Order: sequence, then C-alpha cells, then structure tokens
Amino acid sequence: MRKNRLLSILALLTALVMTVTVFAGCGNSSNGDSDSKSTGAIYRTLDEITKSGTIKIGVFSDKNPFGYVDENGEYQGYDVYFAERLAKDLGVKVEYVSTEAASRIEYLQTGKVDIILANFTVTDERKEEVDFALPYMNVALGVLSPNSKVIKSLDDIGENDEVIVISGTTAETYFAQNHPEIKLQKYDTYAAAKTALENGNGVAWANDNTEVIAYSLQNDGYTVGIPSLGSNDTIAPAVSKGNSTLLDWINEEIETLGQENFFHKDYEATLKDTYGSEYEDQLVVEGGKVSE
Repeated sequence: MRKNRLLSILALLTALVMTVTVFAGCGNSSNGDSDSKSTGAIYRTLDEITKSGTIKIGVFSDKNPFGYVDENGEYQGYDVYFAERLAKDLGVKVEYVSTEAASRIEYLQTGKVDIILANFTVTDERKEEVDFALPYMNVALGVLSPNSKVIKSLDDIGENDEVIVISGTTAETYFAQNHPEIKLQKYDTYAAAKTALENGNGVAWANDNTEVIAYSLQNDGYTVGIPSLGSNDTIAPAVSKGNSTLLDWINEEIETLGQENFFHKDYEATLKDTYGSEYEDQLVVEGGKVSE
C-alpha cells in the first residue's frame, strides 16, 4: 500500500514538472524573436519584416489631409506619403491598417501593426507604452467653434456647455488633467466628432490645431478661436516597446530624408492645398530636428 502511494506521488510530481516546463517554454511573441520573448512585447524585428516582404503600418482612414481613404478606395495624406517612402526604401510592400486614435497603442502592443503613422503626438505617458522615433511634424491643441459663438478663451465655455473631443487624443487628456470642470463629449472617430459639431451637439471641438485649422479652411461657418492650447508638441512614428532594430532604422531614415527636404515635399504634395505656404515651416520638422 505504501509503495503504491509513493508511486502515485512520484507520478503526480513528474506531471507537474512537465506542465511547468511546457508553460515556461511558451513566449509572448509569435515571431520566435529572442528580444520579444525577453520583454514580453509582440513585434516583428526589422529582419523579420524585410524577410516577409510586407510592413504593416497603422494610419487614419478619416483624417483628411493626414490619413484618409479617397473616392477610389486608396489611402492618401501626409502620413501615407511618408509611409510609402518607408516601404520603398525598406524594399517591401506596405499593408495599411486603419486605426482609431484610442487603438494606436493597442495595435502596436498586440502586433497588429509594425509602425503607427497616425498623427501620433509624443507624450511622456505614451513613451511608457511605446517607443517613438524622431519627429516629423509640430503640433499643439486648437479649439474650433461656430461663427455664431466663437470660443476665444476657455473662459467663454459655460458650465453647461460641452466640448467635443476624440477618445484617446491629447485633447481628452489635456482637459481631464487641467480643466476637469469642463464637460466633454467623447467620440471614437473623427467622422463622428465632426458630425456632432455640425449638428450643434457641442459648443466647440478641441483637437490637434492642424486638424481644426484644416476643418475651418475647408468648411464655412467655423473659426479656430484658440489656435494654440497647452504645450507645443511633436508628431512622430511609434513602434512597439523594445523593437530597437526597427526604431533605429526609422531614425536613420528620417535623418537621411531630411537631407533631401523630404517632409517639405510631403507637405507641398499633401497639405499645401489645405494650409497654403504660410504654415509650412511652422508645421514641418525636417530630418528629426525641431527648431528652438
């Protein structure tokens, strides 16, 4: 009896050891990359991307003129122009993945995209979750409102008024941290936010100043009463945390592109019709070098 009991205990211990060994051998990366396993992140290294022949880039599909789908179903815009050049110089095809503002970090962390090029503002909070490359554009927050009641100061917003923002953007964060007394209407997409504004559902729309300026130039009846709110920030490509090979390549690429004034060419091809020439030097960051 005692011998049988010992054999049973030994069998149980053996099974437990085998189970632990199996789980210990399972990494978080589906790519077999040693760096991915050590950090727990899911991403493809530069070598894995080039071997696959395709790079997956997250962009907006409804944020004209930065990232949008045209009448022919083709992706266009400032970010897309940049994405095409990245793929060309890497020698791969580009696969666009439409993203919303609140999904950008998630898409990187889950390996759904290799790079985010979706008007992504660099912040300290986001740096904790993703790795940003060198910047390629300047940005601040702006506030757009109907001409019937132009908001020129946050003091013009009444206690019962609501400001439209998009979830996951720096505008939402700014108001939550600095002006929690101001009521917000939150939407998941740019299209939904614009529709709400046009339907008079909010007293104003707060977003990147590049976006609200573009909207005011393209649509009569609206004014950017506050063209710069909060800090002046930059927009940059983002990759999954720890993906150093891809990050290093993007940084080198941005510096190289700066030598040919690539981002000014990008502006003239995609943004000039909207903003004219007066905003070009103010918005463009060439070669990753931000003017003091």
